[in-house]
Amino acid sequence: MNSENPIWALISTFGLMSLFAVGGAAAAVPEMHRIAVEVHHWMTEKQFADAYAIAQLSPGPNVLIVTLIGYAVAGISGALAATLAMCLPTALLAYYVSRLLNRPSQSRWPGLIQAALVPLSIGLMAASALILAQSTDRSFVALLLTATVAAIASVSRINPLWLLLAGGLLGFAGIV
Repeated sequence: MNSENPIWALISTFGLMSLFAVGGAAAAVPEMHRIAVEVHHWMTEKQFADAYAIAQLSPGPNVLIVTLIGYAVAGISGALAATLAMCLPTALLAYYVSRLLNRPSQSRWPGLIQAALVPLSIGLMAASALILAQSTDRSFVALLLTATVAAIASVSRINPLWLLLAGGLLGFAGIV
């Protein structure tokens, strides 16, 4: 970690990232990974993948990954700083933009902007999946399991927690 104050590093990192995290924190996972693992070395690949898994398993918003990164860097104060930095700027921006968009108007721009954000969000989530797969799939069996789960999740209505449980059991059994 650099000599910069870790709390300020968390605030500046996640405060700026929050403004570009279109679609929520899940869409920013590739950038979070790059910053936490490659740039600042706050976490290892495995720690990041574990934190992501915990965040996904836990009830509540996907922003929990930010809290876990902050906690890894500077304990409870880091968790609080990172979470507020990720949520507060975006919440304020969303509040003011929604007030602007809810004004009576005949403009087509709000609908066009919302339609354009859908493929952008899907692309960012796909990039998140790729980053996580690259950091965790170290064998052919793990890669095959990831591809199988992705296929099942995309064509069925099975609760993803069952798929996660099956993967965990395969890992516990030493198969993956």
